[in-house]
Amino acid sequence: MSNQPDLPKELAGRRALVTGGTRGIGAAVAQRLLDAGAKVVVVARKADKDMPAGATFVSGDVATSEGVAAVATQALAALGGIDILVNNAGGARAFLEGSWTIPDEAWADGFALNLQAAIRLTNALLPALRESKAAAVVNISSAAAAMPFAPFVHYGAAKAALEYYSRTLALELAPAIRVNVVAPGVIATPGSDEFARTTPGFSTDAWLQLMPLGRIGATEDIAEVVALLVSDRGKFLTGANYRVDGGMTAR
Repeated sequence: MSNQPDLPKELAGRRALVTGGTRGIGAAVAQRLLDAGAKVVVVARKADKDMPAGATFVSGDVATSEGVAAVATQALAALGGIDILVNNAGGARAFLEGSWTIPDEAWADGFALNLQAAIRLTNALLPALRESKAAAVVNISSAAAAMPFAPFVHYGAAKAALEYYSRTLALELAPAIRVNVVAPGVIATPGSDEFARTTPGFSTDAWLQLMPLGRIGATEDIAEVVALLVSDRGKFLTGANYRVDGGMTAR
């Protein structure tokens, strides 16, 4: 349910696809786009109780080339075209014993979900995006791309590559399609809350020591920046990386 019912409908008539859009940051982004008047498809492996009621759900696995092809076909059928693509799907398992304990399979899976999914889906949807008069792509990265962190080095490395890819794509596709990155810091989501509760040394209090603004981020903090970037308010913004992390990476 939206908590911002009075937002202007600045995205009325626009069609958006949000991957990983059934919970956490993705669900908040999808809801914010819906509140602004967009027609939204959310993609995940399975539906979730927290997914926005106004969105159309498409089941799929964007970590595989076959899954991306199926998602692109279903999303375009549901939307009738596309103006906004938010590549949000991502994540990885922590290896607390050190980077050398991360097996090859985890590295491959991390890059498939956190980098190649965005590349493949963007490529699949590019012909449709080129037909839009207001096309925008936002790739969701992470503060981990800028902060060496051994338990998640496979995740951070993939996100760093995503940021490099996004800058390159922004130059290639300008001026017709704008491409930007949003890099969240520590955000309160079901997954991050569970990790903080169950992992020694990574409590909420420990994270707060790294936050100049003195709080954990909210999913709405990320959604608001995404809404700016895909709207006409962001029409002179491309090729940039917006670190929404409470100042954590400014140290």
